[in-house]
Amino acid sequence: MADADFALPASAQRVQDALAALGMHCRVVVLPVAARTSQQAADALGVEVGRIAKSLVFRASRSSRAVLVIAAGDGRVDEARLAEALGEPIERALPEFVRSHSGFAIGGVAPVGHPAPIVTFIDASLRRFDTVWAAGGTPHCVFPITPAALVAACGRREIDVR
Repeated sequence: MADADFALPASAQRVQDALAALGMHCRVVVLPVAARTSQQAADALGVEVGRIAKSLVFRASRSSRAVLVIAAGDGRVDEARLAEALGEPIERALPEFVRSHSGFAIGGVAPVGHPAPIVTFIDASLRRFDTVWAAGGTPHCVFPITPAALVAACGRREIDVR
C-alpha cells in the first residue's frame, strides 16, 4: 500500500500545494513501487483498475495546445470523440511536449499543478466510483479524490471519452 509519512518529492509537493490552494483535502502519498501504468497503480493500491484516474496528454493538431484527459484506467480514450469535443484534431504528444506543458513526466502527470492552465476533459465514467486515485506528480505518487472534486478541480469539462 502507500506510505503517507514519506517525504514528498518536489513535483509531488507541487501537486499537494495545488490541491490545498483549490481547497481540496486530498493527501498525496508515496507508493513503495513505481506505478507508470493504471494496472501498476491499481496493483500497488489494491484497487480495481477502473479507479485509477489516468492522465493522458494529447497535442491539438492545429493550435498545438496541450489537451489533458483524465480517464478511467479500465478504458481507452476515443480520440475521434475527444477531437470532436475539442473542435480540432488531436495527436499523441511526445514526452518533451508532455513535460513542457504539464510540468510532469509521463507516468506521473497530475490533474493539477501545471505551470499554466491546460484544456482538460474528465471521463464521465469515473462517476461510478466514490473515490478514484490520480497521479501525484511522479510515478511513485498518487492521491485519492472523489470524481466530483476531480471535475471541480480540473475545470468542469466532463465528457464520455470512450
